[in-house]
Amino acid sequence: MRISWQIQRTKRKTRSAALVAAWAILTNEDITVQYLTRKLNHDRPLTKRAEGQFVLFSNS
Repeated sequence: MRISWQIQRTKRKTRSAALVAAWAILTNEDITVQYLTRKLNHDRPLTKRAEGQFVLFSNS
């Protein structure tokens, strides 16, 4: 829910669009993390092993 509220507030989306965006982020967590790490670390490329260690949400 926090993600959807943040999306709604920052992107000025409707509530339903923000919920859909948050749902897409959560269901595609592995793709989202890879995309963000490559986008934010373009000057310092990461190894495949390091990329595999990042997660969006921990289960613990």
